[in-house]
Amino acid sequence: MAKEKIEKTEKKRVILVTDGDKIARQAVEKAAKVNGCRCISASAGNPTPLTGEQVVAYINATPSDPVVVMVDDRGVLGKGKGEKVMEYLIKHPTIKVIGVVAVASNTENAHGASVDSVITKGQEVTKGQVDKEGNLISNEEIIRGDTVDNLNQYRRLIPYVIGVGDIGKMDNSDKIEDGAKITTKAIKQIIENWQRREN
Repeated sequence: MAKEKIEKTEKKRVILVTDGDKIARQAVEKAAKVNGCRCISASAGNPTPLTGEQVVAYINATPSDPVVVMVDDRGVLGKGKGEKVMEYLIKHPTIKVIGVVAVASNTENAHGASVDSVITKGQEVTKGQVDKEGNLISNEEIIRGDTVDNLNQYRRLIPYVIGVGDIGKMDNSDKIEDGAKITTKAIKQIIENWQRREN
């Protein structure tokens, strides 16, 4: 009886991806499937079409986890729709955000967010900063994109943030037809990091 109660109150594990356009959605769906995750496809959009409450309802209706959710601001400066959903999920009592795939963009005036690692378009997991094309452009452990600026204030609540270039693209290095290898690897890194922390 006690065990049943624990299972019912256990938090859903969620992975956030800070991109949501059509190509990103297809890449994330493929990467989630390869990693055995559920993808909330309805969260895709440019910008994010759902509210935080709606996304939580989708997550809680999903029979298993981890669950992958896309958030996108569509280049809006300040706190856009994607960042509002991100904050809502990070703070929600039934959700545990186990990691974020932070996506680089060409957005100007973005402060950026600190990252634990990045994946280059050559599929190398390393330290530093990548640009939209997945090129390693500096040793600074940061990602600059349009839906990442509020991540820093919640870093103590997020176990792992990994930076990547433009999902589904990156000079054809993350092509959906080839298995969206970089997005798949990024989600795998988050899951493996979480598993190490739990063991």
